[in-house]
Amino acid sequence: MTNRGPLSDQDTQTKALEVLERHSKKRGLARLMPFLGPAFVVSVAYMDPGNFATNIQSGAQFGYLLIWVVLASSLIAMLIQSLSAKLGIATGKSLPEVVRQEYRPWVRYFYWIQAELAAIATDLAEFIGAALGFHLLMGIPLVWGGVLAAITTFALLILQRYGFRPLEAAISVLVGVIALAYIFELFFSHPDLGLIQGFIPRFSGSDSILLAVGILGATVMPHVIYLHSALTEQRIPVQDPALKRRLLRFSNVDVVVALSIASFVNMAMLVAAAAVFHKTGRTDIADITTAYQTLTPLLGPLASAAFAVALLASGLSSTTVGTMAGQLVMQGFVGFSIPLWVRRLVTLIPSFVVILLGLDPTQVLVISQVVLSFAIPFALIPLLLFTNSPRLMGELANSKLVQALGWLIAALIIGLNLYLVIQSF
Repeated sequence: MTNRGPLSDQDTQTKALEVLERHSKKRGLARLMPFLGPAFVVSVAYMDPGNFATNIQSGAQFGYLLIWVVLASSLIAMLIQSLSAKLGIATGKSLPEVVRQEYRPWVRYFYWIQAELAAIATDLAEFIGAALGFHLLMGIPLVWGGVLAAITTFALLILQRYGFRPLEAAISVLVGVIALAYIFELFFSHPDLGLIQGFIPRFSGSDSILLAVGILGATVMPHVIYLHSALTEQRIPVQDPALKRRLLRFSNVDVVVALSIASFVNMAMLVAAAAVFHKTGRTDIADITTAYQTLTPLLGPLASAAFAVALLASGLSSTTVGTMAGQLVMQGFVGFSIPLWVRRLVTLIPSFVVILLGLDPTQVLVISQVVLSFAIPFALIPLLLFTNSPRLMGELANSKLVQALGWLIAALIIGLNLYLVIQSF
């Protein structure tokens, strides 16, 4: 994930061309396989334990009302992640590296500090979710669930030593586990046709807006905006504009497939909560542990077990990816790094503090997602500025339509956050 500078080696370019040509002639999945992976890695951030918290609260309290927010957030995420991947392909640099290249030192350090704070909030949600998964499945104290989660994430991070493919494969398997678990949840929960009304944009009071901002913060994650550009910057290094365009097409397919799965999982979370809790009058369900315990008498032990397995897979995969992103942020913005295991140990401290103090894990998750929504513009605005620039992007610079959509999305996110601040005071 480090920038190795512009490639001038003719052999490397020839090899990249051979890869693109060889797989362009194939059909179906065989054609796409070498290019699938980066979006699946970042997709776990779009179905992390923070999503469980906000979607359960949204479904239990407001029924199907906010399905449209999940869908809109997922479409926004697709555009943003495609731009992040495009930046890596076009420039051969990650977003933090381009910030370091283009901005003054004090700006770079500001970006680094706020990105690290966002990473802490991210990891807090993800690691606690993994700890909760072990706690619910095995019936052990939450602190021991945290210990098991720490050991497992260290094991997953070791895979990175063997190249990007083993880790991508492990993350993709965990994504599949989450999706399958929620297919079971939908089967058990029997949602009704009323869910169709959830696709009509509307709110119901300030509480629904707060949860909508939380959904947005949980769905559009700033750390993976940084990460995706790093995963594509040197994956198949090419310099020819035509090859970059071809590679970008494959990358966009990767984004659409991976984030469509994430979108399904998020909507399934909300729909299941609405069908099970809101429909039975349990609108007070706002806690992951309570949701798990309530599922057993309502739907049976298999439903609650599927919920806990999905939560565990979500927490383990997303906290692993979050650690990778944190390393990238430091390396890209300020040009130095620390051993990955040291970063993992340091980022465990806030999570264990929350666990040992006995704070409500679900409330911590929801608050962390709202905090993350405030960090989104700091990643999104430079991404738009850079991908709009022909000087940096060449022929891959954003079209006028994409520029307009990008700035509209940025304005929407900033506007929702300002409204949240005004409502809070």
